[in-house]
Amino acid sequence: MLLEISLFMRAAHILAAATWVGGNMMYLLVVGPALRLAGPAPAVSAQVAALFKRVVNVCVGVLLLTGVYLTFDRLTQTTLGLPYMIVLALKIIAALFMFVLAIYLAQSNIRRLAKRSTRLSKVAPQLALALGILVFLLGALLNALFVASLAPH
Repeated sequence: MLLEISLFMRAAHILAAATWVGGNMMYLLVVGPALRLAGPAPAVSAQVAALFKRVVNVCVGVLLLTGVYLTFDRLTQTTLGLPYMIVLALKIIAALFMFVLAIYLAQSNIRRLAKRSTRLSKVAPQLALALGILVFLLGALLNALFVASLAPH
């Protein structure tokens, strides 16, 4: 039963992360440019942004819940060593920055006003995507370190 819960949590974690990061990529590389090329369509842009915000909110909730579970699950299974702990800390810090950026990006009225004057508002979507890719890479490294810790020495 515990194995099934762990597999479910891992799958939910990966799906939420893939949805958020893939959605970011889609939004930045396809949807945003298409909306700009099509000309003024503020109602469509607003709907796309609102729907993506909902998806991100669900993903953040799932990632927080599953991330806490998976962290404790791994930390109680074996002796993981300092490299694992350092990579885990980096992944958590990068993910938290990504969550903060998501909250910032969700504040559309504040962002619209700041867009003209702050660098952060201009680079926040790209930074969120870069952090998402970094978190994925750190997750893969964590998995490799975990598997290595199980191997007989």
